[in-house]
Amino acid sequence: MPDGYDVLLRDGGIAHVRPLRPSDRDALHELVDRSSERSAYLRFFTGGRGTAHSYMDRVTSDRYRGHALVATVRDRLVAVAEYLPVDNGSADLAILIDDAVHGHGLGTLLLEHVALDAAGHGVRELVADVLAENRPMLRVLHDLGLDVAQRIDGGTFHISIAAEPTSRLRAGVEARDHEAERASLARVLTPRSVAVIGASRNEQAVGHKVLRNLVDGGFPGTVYPVNPHAAEVAGLACHDKIPDGVDLAVVAVPARHVLDVARDCADAGVAGLVVLTSGFAEAGQRDGESELLKICRTAGMRLIGPNCLGVVNTGARLNASFLPHHPVQGRVALMSQSGAVAAALLERLDVSSFVSVGNKADVSGNDLLEYWEDDPGTDVIALYLESFGNPRKFARIARRVGARKPVLLVKSGRSDAGGRAVRSHTAAAATPDVAVDALTRAAGVIRLDSVHELIDTAKLLSTQPLPRGRRIAIVGNSGGPQAMAADACERHGLIVPELPPGLLNARAAAALGNPVDLTADASATEIGTAVSALAATSEVDAVLVVYTPPFGSGLDETRQAIAEATRTAGKTVLACVVGHDGLIDGRVPSYAFPEQAIQALTHAVHYAEWRQRSEEQSAAPVPADGKTAREIVRAALEANPEGGWLSPEATTLLLRCYGVALTESVEVHGPDAAAEAASEVGLPAVLKAVGPVHKSDVGGVRLDLRTADEARRAYRGMSARIGPEMTGAIVQHMLPGGVEIIAGGVNYPAFGPLVMVGMGGVMADLLADRAFRVPPVTDPATMLAELRCAPLLHGYRGSPVVAATALEDQLVRVGQLLDDLPQVAELDLNPILVTPDGATTVDARIRVAPCEAPPSPLLRHLR
Repeated sequence: MPDGYDVLLRDGGIAHVRPLRPSDRDALHELVDRSSERSAYLRFFTGGRGTAHSYMDRVTSDRYRGHALVATVRDRLVAVAEYLPVDNGSADLAILIDDAVHGHGLGTLLLEHVALDAAGHGVRELVADVLAENRPMLRVLHDLGLDVAQRIDGGTFHISIAAEPTSRLRAGVEARDHEAERASLARVLTPRSVAVIGASRNEQAVGHKVLRNLVDGGFPGTVYPVNPHAAEVAGLACHDKIPDGVDLAVVAVPARHVLDVARDCADAGVAGLVVLTSGFAEAGQRDGESELLKICRTAGMRLIGPNCLGVVNTGARLNASFLPHHPVQGRVALMSQSGAVAAALLERLDVSSFVSVGNKADVSGNDLLEYWEDDPGTDVIALYLESFGNPRKFARIARRVGARKPVLLVKSGRSDAGGRAVRSHTAAAATPDVAVDALTRAAGVIRLDSVHELIDTAKLLSTQPLPRGRRIAIVGNSGGPQAMAADACERHGLIVPELPPGLLNARAAAALGNPVDLTADASATEIGTAVSALAATSEVDAVLVVYTPPFGSGLDETRQAIAEATRTAGKTVLACVVGHDGLIDGRVPSYAFPEQAIQALTHAVHYAEWRQRSEEQSAAPVPADGKTAREIVRAALEANPEGGWLSPEATTLLLRCYGVALTESVEVHGPDAAAEAASEVGLPAVLKAVGPVHKSDVGGVRLDLRTADEARRAYRGMSARIGPEMTGAIVQHMLPGGVEIIAGGVNYPAFGPLVMVGMGGVMADLLADRAFRVPPVTDPATMLAELRCAPLLHGYRGSPVVAATALEDQLVRVGQLLDDLPQVAELDLNPILVTPDGATTVDARIRVAPCEAPPSPLLRHLR
């Protein structure tokens, strides 16, 4: 924590937490002077303020050996917390908070930070003496989420807190962070008052459009146009400066004035800023954007933008944007990083709220997920992103939110923009976009390829219950589109089952078979009756109605019949009214083409299945020697600070720390040593070059060496052929045949670890048959089932059934290794030989690289 962190408080305010400095002495004495006698007594017992001042001198002296943090709010030091190691892994704990910020959650937040820092420095126990009458502090210590023991002596509790993080601490941190995020955005998205700074009289100006949208949209709060050069705009009296205590200020002034306006807003106590103005980081002006964020953070203001369209909350009748139209109220919350994409979406999507984040200097998708999770007006969350600010945090939040509400994502930039040089099979396959796919899949996020697909999927999920399975009934008046729908079902893995006899009436019976073709002259009543019957049966999980107008009773009457038939269905029902997109009766999604409908339905089915799996899956950590593993990595990076490939010996030792099964290997550095090793491991033997990444490409593998002399000659020939790139070789006993699989992974600095499995050996790159997961790997069997080569594991065309469960176990272990050791940049097990008796890695490579430790999910802070 070199410069500290900005953190959210329970009431949505912002504090800055950083290490104490000797120069804080005067501010600490001022803190004591502001404290009441009661506070000084509760903290320092009978010593009161005199003891408090001595304490501040001690913690800022050159002789101080403790660890202290301070917190500032609006640049004023308001709290100090410390732990002072004493002996045997124990440390004394102390905290003092300004009376003015009591009850805002700052004490809890500081104790979280102190406990995590203490644990990181080897402290096992934090101890504190608390007066029995200091009930608020006793409650804070017990509610923190750490294991607490206490004994009472007279009027004093002697508290002992285990510094080791617990699952209760994790849950508590998550809940407190969620509460603070919601509070910080509440005054931005549900403001009582809005100031428009730069409210021009020019009707074409952005500021005027925002003001007009607020007025015409019926915003029930107070609206303040701010323009010192006008008396009135849009029928409202203008202000020459920002009124005090405004909840939300919308800034539409030239970029050169924005920083001054932000400072004025800070002085006026504005809660949130929406900066529409462009000309910041997107135009290369990163320093200006950084200064804007600093002003907002110091003042406790949340910042949306800059370079954005504004914000909308249809339920609160807030349209603080310069959109050309008023969004329609719906059940979808929308966030977009692109103004153009947002405008297109809002033309066809009814929303509960909309936030255009622009450059995402502060408020991002992570913050909005926290807010919309509990928003009663939102059933579906839709995101358009061009970049991830904190992908690991996004995955954690989205996984929790997705258990309640679907999260849809369109992310542009599917090209490989990764900046790391990768050389192994695994790393070459695991591109950043593959990492995004794996990350979103693990979090249950529905990733979509286009804005059109997002609209289609959101329309279904916001109006219909989730399907309980994959069985789809297709019914309608047009055989061609129904057949296309059935074909689409098959492509997407949905099931179109035979329907039970007698389910439909006699007219339909002639076409019974699913799809049910009622023929072109079927009336609206007949279509409605069939839909009702199919919606009522337990033999299907969803119903697709296909209608081609103008046949039968016509478009309007048929739509009405579909609406009536589905009013109490309690099952997923959607329609394809050929050539017509929209909603029937505001609740049955209708698509112009059958493929659209099936694609949206497939996303709903997969999401429903993920929710079911996420309730069932858990990952127990595998036994591992983490201490030895960390020491192996530390020694390798100490010897080569820039990182590199581990030696075969170090690779073997590291993998064995996690129980990865390996064939016996002997490292050799000459022909005679190769001959000796071949006899030692047992003939026939295999010789593999050390040095080249893709050994097969350069003749670096010799199989079936049946004598020691063959091994000697093979080494000489291999060394001559490869040259200096060959730094040695390994000798192994040649194993009997099996299924060759590749497994491994990479660690991305931003995304974290990613595990891969696929067809191995020389076919790894040719077939590109791969599956990916973010660890922990909780579904290895499903992961393997995704491979096209999966039948080879289960006795394909008379071949022996191999030990797939042993391979699954290896995948779980690889995932834990990558999760535990972020310095493992690439790991390649190729091939793993899977036989009826087990799964054994034949060839392994590991590259380590220096990296910063990933941020702890327990350390609350704004990005």
